[in-house]
Amino acid sequence: MICYDRLWKTLIDRHMNRTALRDKIGISNATLAKQGKNESVNLKIIESICRELQCRIEDVVEIFT
Repeated sequence: MICYDRLWKTLIDRHMNRTALRDKIGISNATLAKQGKNESVNLKIIESICRELQCRIEDVVEIFT
């Protein structure tokens, strides 16, 4: 299972909301909705998020087995 709770916490820590992130990296509402439902998204999107937030992938996504 994929979990984006770390992304939401990182956004809070950086005083940024989901819409601002979406606008900065140019992802769609559908992609943001997928993340909100802990569904998988393209790794390129995760990379863009990490670059924008200047963080590691571990600060964005967690995978449970």
